[in-house]
Amino acid sequence: MNYFAHGMRFVDRPYYLVGTALPDLLAVVDRRVRLRMKNVIPFTGDDSTIQAEVASGIQQHLEDDHWFHSTQGFLETSTDLSLLFRKLFADDEYARVGFLGHIVTEVLLDGVLMDQNPGLIDQYYAAFEQIDPVEIEQATNKMATKNTDQLKLWLVHFSKEGFLRDYLDSQRLLVRLNQVMKRVKLQALPAETISILKTGRRIVEKRLDDLLPPEHFESQLIERKQL
Repeated sequence: MNYFAHGMRFVDRPYYLVGTALPDLLAVVDRRVRLRMKNVIPFTGDDSTIQAEVASGIQQHLEDDHWFHSTQGFLETSTDLSLLFRKLFADDEYARVGFLGHIVTEVLLDGVLMDQNPGLIDQYYAAFEQIDPVEIEQATNKMATKNTDQLKLWLVHFSKEGFLRDYLDSQRLLVRLNQVMKRVKLQALPAETISILKTGRRIVEKRLDDLLPPEHFESQLIERKQL
């Protein structure tokens, strides 16, 4: 799961929502800073505090990742996309097609959820405008494996940049994916990737119930389209 899928159910709880984004956001800010369940759980007790709301959001993220990556829907969809990338990179045996199948499944899922819940991405980003980035950083440092002084700046950047909206358009999504590729020191994806993104979006739409089984992902916000 990616940012929007993790947080879309909690737009009315800004600090909880930001907590759902922190494990992925910290991977961008500083990969040495990790959030482990055993270090987070002790801070989840009192829901009336910012610390507890942030911790509970992080716990939500970690639990979501656990079941999501074990679903048949994710395993099959990410494999289907990996095979499409393998065809694209047929002459490159070192291409990280498994990695691409994984992350593209997740970002396309965000795009499909945004498309099926018009206006919710605006509420998602509006929640970020209600939080105090300094308090988020302080709360995070109490739970993380290492301290960071960069998180507060990245929280502001994340909100202003609004890059999740680019997931709705295959051309803009390719630009964002190539930013990821550069960050992890992998070759840029070619223009032909757009065809895979369009095909992958249709696959994700059809497999939505398998990717987000109701027993794990209940939400009245999601209005499923007739496919």
